[in-house]
Amino acid sequence: MIEKIEITQRFNFKRLNRHYECFTIDLLNKNAYYKISERGSGDKFLSESSLCDDSWIDILVDLRRKMTSEIHRLNDKQIDKFRHDFDNLKLFDGFESEKFSYFEKIELIYSCNVIIYSTDNYEEYSFKNNFPKNWIEFGEILKDLFGFDVLHLNHQMKMATPLYFDIRKDGVYFDDKLNIKSIEFGHYKTYPYELPNPRLIVNFSDDSINGYIEKELTLNDKGLILSLLEKYHVYMWIFDEYHNKSNARDPDDLEGYDWYLEMVFENDVIWHIFGYNDYPDTYVHLGREIIEITKMDLLEIDTIAEGDLELFEKFGKMKLTN
Repeated sequence: MIEKIEITQRFNFKRLNRHYECFTIDLLNKNAYYKISERGSGDKFLSESSLCDDSWIDILVDLRRKMTSEIHRLNDKQIDKFRHDFDNLKLFDGFESEKFSYFEKIELIYSCNVIIYSTDNYEEYSFKNNFPKNWIEFGEILKDLFGFDVLHLNHQMKMATPLYFDIRKDGVYFDDKLNIKSIEFGHYKTYPYELPNPRLIVNFSDDSINGYIEKELTLNDKGLILSLLEKYHVYMWIFDEYHNKSNARDPDDLEGYDWYLEMVFENDVIWHIFGYNDYPDTYVHLGREIIEITKMDLLEIDTIAEGDLELFEKFGKMKLTN
């Protein structure tokens, strides 16, 4: 019989704006609560350049606002119904966990860890992209029980993950393929520490490129950028199958560079990835073609150690030739 469930969720937005929370449902003691001691918000750089998309700010503010010290009391009838509904849901039947740790070399916009304590058992499940098939239904059960959106399904509708969206090599789909509004890239030293300011901002809405390059975004530019994103499978970078180099070997320089890439689509849907001195498999291949086109190292691949470059060459080629 289930005695307690802990749901730890992590949200990562650009420029080190983060939110961690752990919601505990304690059926033995008939209550539920946030573990406030585990609140983690990272550095708070909430001010945003007028050139950058700021869709993430309202989400982050709402996440922090809803994490309170309130104790939610449960009666026997509610507990019996929850246990019945949860058992029938078979949430984790046949589920395969993804890797989860409190330090990831490549971070995504969302990750979750669920621990289930039973009378004679302990189970732990983790995921970033491989959501349990009935996760949305579980969220509705929790919302009915507690009166608020514990799993933040409303915000998940604004995050480009496989929960609501289909992520393909050529783009992000809901019913149809979503149009890109903006792309933002940042790359900065970890020591001596630099603030994570954007290095390149491509705005499809007002036809502008700012940062390393300052120019009007032409139709040819748009076509070229979209073709590069597809050619090097950039939309797929959030999946573990594109982290072979990162999983195989730590970078030579652990105090090198951090980076982030954010794409915002129509309806303010956010695709985001953040790296601690490591990159997806096809990053270097993309960087080399950008150098050929612009004569500029916009992705700063010259900061990557030679031994790491050899592995990126190997794993990137494997992805691009499959």
